[in-house]
Amino acid sequence: MNTLQAFLIAVIEGLTEYLPVSSTAHMVFLSSYFGIQEDDFVKLFQVSIQFGAILAVVALYWKKFFDFSSKSVAINFYIKLICAVIPALVLGKLFDDKIEAVLGDPIPIAIVLILGGVILLFIDSRFQSPTVLKEEDITIKKAVTIGFWQCLAMMPGTSRSAASIIGGMQQGLTRHAAAEFSFFLAVPTMMAVTCYSVFLKTYESSQMKGYELILKSNENIQLFLIGNVVAFIVAIIAIKFFIEIIKKYGFKPWGWYRIIVGIFLLIYFSYFK
Repeated sequence: MNTLQAFLIAVIEGLTEYLPVSSTAHMVFLSSYFGIQEDDFVKLFQVSIQFGAILAVVALYWKKFFDFSSKSVAINFYIKLICAVIPALVLGKLFDDKIEAVLGDPIPIAIVLILGGVILLFIDSRFQSPTVLKEEDITIKKAVTIGFWQCLAMMPGTSRSAASIIGGMQQGLTRHAAAEFSFFLAVPTMMAVTCYSVFLKTYESSQMKGYELILKSNENIQLFLIGNVVAFIVAIIAIKFFIEIIKKYGFKPWGWYRIIVGIFLLIYFSYFK
């Protein structure tokens, strides 16, 4: 993987991680089109640059994460995130690899992308009477339920953001509140995945830990740093853009986008690859 490829992967990560469009689907196409070989470091790179995207949420909502003027409010916020992330940690550990082995090919990913797009076309009309206007009004029970919805993202092509936003709206959140809670929930979820990949997981062919792969060469270190910085900057822009779009137009634009991209991927991987 060269610097240009690392830059492009980081841009895709920053753009798609918080949008309901499936970062996996975009990564699959990018890797195929540019001939990026998925060796151990590339696989690690695609996960580890989530750290930059995580920092983007923390930077944009730093008052939410670090405002301890009211300890009870702060503690309640973190309790909700901890409870909400547990389903993903447990079910992800049990089933993630098995699901990816069955549905991780491009064609199933494209189909899931299209089906998710169809759902987004109707989500605004389906949930028209929200009762939860802000994060403080989300109960622990609702947070856990949204956490289970997030687990649908174990199916490649679903989008973690889309799953948790739909779950939030099903629990009575406004689309703005659902989107923001999706951002908040992404922090512990993605942090757990990133830390597991970097510090705990041993990669098969190299038999090295993730941090050993990163530190293996100056080139790997440089790519890792570039990727995280680019993902951080692009994610900040994407989050702000996403919030403005859903305020004005709801989720239909993202539904049509998923359908169009899904059809394109079906044609591309059926006839050109």
